[in-house]
Amino acid sequence: MSGLGGSFLADCPARLTVELIADKWTVVVLYGLSEGPVRHGELVELIGGISRKMLTQTLRRLEAHGLIRRHAYAEVPPRVEYELTPLGATLIDPIHTLTEWARANGDAVLDALDADPEPLAPSD
Repeated sequence: MSGLGGSFLADCPARLTVELIADKWTVVVLYGLSEGPVRHGELVELIGGISRKMLTQTLRRLEAHGLIRRHAYAEVPPRVEYELTPLGATLIDPIHTLTEWARANGDAVLDALDADPEPLAPSD
């Protein structure tokens, strides 16, 4: 297979990376960290709608994949901050582009959804 299609084979690193980024909370968390280091509780408030447990799971997954860094300070009470790694920071421009596309086309997407009373069932 040639072209872009070949990049998305089941065992391909590109596909695994797209699956990570396509997760519901990944892009939102990365965007939340785009302005600099943030504490867990601040991220919960900034993002809205995410549980502390889901945020923790997302942060751990992003850290394991090298997109964010966790820094625990030796203080009482303990303080932990999360920040983008240089690799994670490379995603901010594409996230901005996707966000602008969503703003420009969100109404059209909703209009299409409203126009089709019976959306097609996903096929596996």
